Parts: sequence; C-alpha cells; structure tokens
Amino acid sequence: MKQFWTQITPLPRTAKLLGLTLLTATVLTTTPALALEYTEADAAAGSFGKPTSVKPVTVVGGSNIYETDVSKNAAYIPPAFGSPMADMPGSGERLTPNLLTGGYLESGTASSGTTGTATVMPPAAETPSNSGTTWSSGYTAVTNSLYYKDGSLGTLSAPAIGLSAKIYQGTDNAAMRKGAGHFTETSIWDGNVAFAGHNRGSSNYFGKIHTLKNGNTIKLTTRLGARTYSVYSVRKVFVNDVSVLNPTTDNVVTLVTCVMNQPQYRWCVQARQK
Repeated sequence: MKQFWTQITPLPRTAKLLGLTLLTATVLTTTPALALEYTEADAAAGSFGKPTSVKPVTVVGGSNIYETDVSKNAAYIPPAFGSPMADMPGSGERLTPNLLTGGYLESGTASSGTTGTATVMPPAAETPSNSGTTWSSGYTAVTNSLYYKDGSLGTLSAPAIGLSAKIYQGTDNAAMRKGAGHFTETSIWDGNVAFAGHNRGSSNYFGKIHTLKNGNTIKLTTRLGARTYSVYSVRKVFVNDVSVLNPTTDNVVTLVTCVMNQPQYRWCVQARQK
C-alpha cells in the first residue's frame, strides 16, 4: 500500500487553479439570479390620505393640549403666540373670509366646520369688448396646388424701385438666387406674408427696398389672386427680431433684407392691403 501512494504524482498548481475555476463557473451558472428580482404591489384601492391639512402630532409623554403640536390650517392666519386660541385647531383669521369651498364668492362670512345662510355667488361673466365679432389672425398655408409649373408661388413687384421678382418657398440661397424667398412659417395669402431677398450681387432683388416711401405700392400675385398693398413702415430691426413675422389680422406684406456692413440689423418694409 505504501508503495502505491508513493507512485501517485501530485497535480501541478496550474491544473488545480483551472479545476477550481471551472467548478466556480459551474456553480454560478446553476445558481438562480435573485438579486434583481422583485415584486411590485399596487396600492390598495381607495387608499388616500386624510382630506385635511390639520394633523395634531402628540409629543411623547404629552398629557394635555399644551403638549401637542397642532399644525395650522393653511386657510387661516395663525393666532398670536401665547394667546388662549394659539393651540386650538382651526383657529385664526381666515385668509379669504369672503370665499367658500371651490372659490365662490359669498355675501357673508363663513367659519370652518359650520354652515350658515350665506348666499353663494357664481363668478361674474366677462363681456368681451368686441361682442358679436370674431377676430383671428389670418393665415393661408402653402399647398401643392399653389405652385406654378416653374416651381414658383407667384410674383412680387414694387414699381417705385423697379422690383419685379418671382416668389419661391424658403429663404435659403437656392430660393433667393432666383427671386424673393418666402418665410415658410408665414402665410402665403391672408394675414402677414413675409419675404426675404438679397441686396447685392447678381440677385439683389431687394437692394433698394429701404428707399421705398410711405404710400408706395407693392403688388402680390399668386394662384389665389392679386392684391395691392400700400407701404406704411420702412425701418431697421435687429437681426433676431422675429416679431415682424407674427400673424396679423390685416393683410400685410413684409419684406426683409440685410443692411450693408451692419450684420446686426435688417431692413424691414411693411405694406398693408389697400
């Protein structure tokens, strides 16, 4: 027997480590992963808090009202500190003595927890100053049916400065190289119709719009018809002033272009339908 044991060769250290690693991996793969498993239970039906903002909190060892922390109702102004009513729930002066639950006005006063003969008055109705008339900002969206065969949306002209240009959707260089670019966020017919154009180079269609005078004529022609406008405003605006593109109740044409050597400004011309 002694001779038998002496003939057994011990396993190398690396073989032992390999066997231990394989055993550990086997255990991990067969052990169920419970760390991220959980059960979520819904709240019981109708489990709501108490419908009140007054919640007495008894101090440990307290035996009377003076050893009780009484939270005050938010609808009341707390009584003076140290007064006989200071520790009474629901005490104090009402913040809105002429209001009942729901915010309705009443003719008398009301106190918490009591009912009286006060008459509840509904909110007063507001009468609009333009009763009988409906006002809304005009807006006409660009649709496929409004395009001409050449891809334009119409023509824009101002005889006083020799302006005559076709209108194209968008205010990128591709559109303004061919004519006046239509601000896509504005109307194409009713309300405020706004256009942009270059003021220099071979496509300087709007190079002279700042020389227009009040009363000069601008004409817009689209598939929806033709309109004539009278200039009423020629001014510089800041480059980030987009209010000139806002919808309007009147039919207006707005022309915008750069100011030479003043990149922070834009020339803005506006004309109203005659």
